[in-house]
Amino acid sequence: MKTIKMILGLVVFAVVMSTGWQLAACELTNYELRDDLKDVAAMGGSRIGLLAQSSDNDLRDAVIRRAAQHDVHLAADQILVERSGTAENPTIFLAAKYRTRVVMPGVALILHLKATSR
Repeated sequence: MKTIKMILGLVVFAVVMSTGWQLAACELTNYELRDDLKDVAAMGGSRIGLLAQSSDNDLRDAVIRRAAQHDVHLAADQILVERSGTAENPTIFLAAKYRTRVVMPGVALILHLKATSR
């Protein structure tokens, strides 16, 4: 009887650890994507005059490339680009909404995540 309880306890522990690991990996990926969105929105080269201003589609493409590096697959319609400020001092806001799946035995959770440049 003790052996069955120990095995059952180990199985439950393994399922909880696996789920926790997947959730932590999703949150870490979202955090890294947020960091990348901040970098893309900062427009380093165009702000100091080295590069031309990027179009909204160029920004979306950059976000899609950065997200793909983190195994997040985005479509252009999942990315919001908002511009404000003046021509000399533009401000760009980027947001990406996406879903990811966490698989557990018998159940799959779908997490709705959002990464922004703010």
